[in-house]
Amino acid sequence: MKEILELLESNSRLTSAQIAAMLNMEEEEVCRQIKEMEKKKIILGYYTLVNWEKAGEEKVTAFIEVKITPQRDVGFDAVSERIYRFPQVRSVMLMSGAYDLAVIVEGRTMKEVAHFVSTKLATIEHVVSTATHFVLKTYKQLGTIVEDGEQDRRLVVTP
Repeated sequence: MKEILELLESNSRLTSAQIAAMLNMEEEEVCRQIKEMEKKKIILGYYTLVNWEKAGEEKVTAFIEVKITPQRDVGFDAVSERIYRFPQVRSVMLMSGAYDLAVIVEGRTMKEVAHFVSTKLATIEHVVSTATHFVLKTYKQLGTIVEDGEQDRRLVVTP
């Protein structure tokens, strides 16, 4: 099971036949295990990492630090759920340290993201404060180098 997960995590486009060949397993067994892991929510989804800038689409990403007052009996979960239900929100993580939640938001413009933060996020009950940091450039995402300026780093050797 772990080997299948590792292969899918590195390349979700692998077919069950390819995985079976790589792991010396029967394809039917690979299919069964994948279906079981999807059912148990071990595998949550399959994603394509897109460089939207190269595709001609402008997107703005912001990392928002959120301090909240935990609620009795549910802690941070209820507020987190309210936040992650917004379509602009890409990720929400409970953090240790100076703030409680790290929220990653995507929008078309900085103004759109700022409007979301000021009218939707900051106004949620139990949200104490927010600090927004706009992403200026992404170098690596989900383990993938986004844009490597130097494709070949080998030195040229001439006789």
